[in-house]
Amino acid sequence: MAQSFLSVRMTDMQPTVQITTTIDSEQAAEQIATALVGRRLAACVQIVGPVRSTFRWEGKIEISPEWMCIIKTAADRADDVQSAIRELHGYDVPEILVTPVTGGNRGYLDWVHSETRAADSQ
Repeated sequence: MAQSFLSVRMTDMQPTVQITTTIDSEQAAEQIATALVGRRLAACVQIVGPVRSTFRWEGKIEISPEWMCIIKTAADRADDVQSAIRELHGYDVPEILVTPVTGGNRGYLDWVHSETRAADSQ
């Protein structure tokens, strides 16, 4: 019988997180994605967009097209990912949301963890 993804829980795997950020252009999203994967801060970054964001900024309601980066990484890399996003991002206050992964495909989650290690430590 195939193992259910629900049976692979945090106690059975390396802690993993998914980090989300949005940015104003596809090119900027690709720059963030390439930098995070290149620095081994993320195993994978998916770019989705354009999405339309509605928000209040400096007292006005804004509606803007954005591209969303969905970043998969090991939990112990989350602070470094956040620092890199702040370094690379053009917004004064970039969206950075960190969500713990509570279950999933063990092989994929192991891959995420191994890809976020230095090449010489594997």
